[in-house]
Amino acid sequence: MAHRADAKAMLDERGYVGATIRGQNPAHLMEKAVRDRITDSYYWKEQCFAVNEATLCDRAIEATFIGGTYGQQKPTPFLCLALKLLQLLPSREIVLAYLHQEDFKYLSALAAFYVRLTFEPADIYKTLEPLLADYRKLRRRTKNGFSLTYIDQFIDDLLTKDRICGTSLWKMPSRQQLEDLELLDERVSPLGEEIDEIDNDDQDQLERRDDDSDEVDEVEPTTNGYGADHD
Repeated sequence: MAHRADAKAMLDERGYVGATIRGQNPAHLMEKAVRDRITDSYYWKEQCFAVNEATLCDRAIEATFIGGTYGQQKPTPFLCLALKLLQLLPSREIVLAYLHQEDFKYLSALAAFYVRLTFEPADIYKTLEPLLADYRKLRRRTKNGFSLTYIDQFIDDLLTKDRICGTSLWKMPSRQQLEDLELLDERVSPLGEEIDEIDNDDQDQLERRDDDSDEVDEVEPTTNGYGADHD
């Protein structure tokens, strides 16, 4: 019951005196309806009890899918752990350690979701964009079952969409706006060198084709099909 009371205090709109993110109780970065479903769920009551930054890793390692709610609006363990992270407010170093470890992809996905909720706009792009080159598979739980996605697609969704995993994300500036404000450098695609090589190959083929065409034009025409001239 104490854990239940602590959770309710964290979610209470009145009298919150803890650390804030963008001027508000971190838990309120999730919609109230979502928070209520989470704190009423069996997973929150049984698996998120007395969890700290270290033991949360164990819970995330056990995860087998991402997602928001399913069935009769039942929250996924992924969503419950995201709210728990908002309650714990781990240090930046811990969050980045979760994100960049390579053994447990659902822990990386959870950290990425937390980064999108809590970091400042330029830091979100700088922190998450390197994961656009991470092609590990993820299972996504939907209302009707499961679907396949990838970490790079999940990251792209976090950077471009306003609602992910049953949760509305705060509206952040676009990358272009941040570039215009000189808060971000222009992004260089990790495929840039490969694209340049393809372009160079295409250009070489066009030049060879033009050379072959010039050689054909230089051959003197004949008056019949046998290569002999007639008076």
